[in-house]
Amino acid sequence: MLHEDAVRTLEEWTAPDEDQEQLRKHYLRHLADQPDGMWRNCRPEHLTSSALVIDASGTQVLLTLHKVVGRWLQLGGHCEAGDTILAGAALREATEESGLTGLSIAASPLQLSRHRLLAGGCAGAFHLDVQFLVTATGTTDYILSEESDALGWFPITALPPDVDHSVQSLAARAHHHLTT
Repeated sequence: MLHEDAVRTLEEWTAPDEDQEQLRKHYLRHLADQPDGMWRNCRPEHLTSSALVIDASGTQVLLTLHKVVGRWLQLGGHCEAGDTILAGAALREATEESGLTGLSIAASPLQLSRHRLLAGGCAGAFHLDVQFLVTATGTTDYILSEESDALGWFPITALPPDVDHSVQSLAARAHHHLTT
């Protein structure tokens, strides 16, 4: 069910540029070739789902200082057996990693990011990350999870200096999406 939803989500998504279109096609080929392509044991790559959480004003993003990676990242991670839709996996991850309730997720992805993992149990594998925009509609008081060394709200246009390029790109796309 999750595999089919991922295919449908990617087939229906209109990529914002040629680089994103090439990633979209790569993800679809991966899913066509790999019946287990949604799961972390699929190598050399597998789909993941993440969420850039913004506050209700659209001016702040919630990032996690990831324990394993040691950098500020958006919330998200591996799909799990109970996930039935890709956006639901991103929403579950955002809720688990932040403790926030009242989150609202956009129906379509904001961006795709293919990146190689250098640490942790998936070191050497590639994440084919489908990244969604999630809005905190209620309180912005978060709870630190065991996956994070820290959580923090940052201005969408002034991220921490050690943030990954893909997170910078994701925040820039979100900012553009919210202001146009």
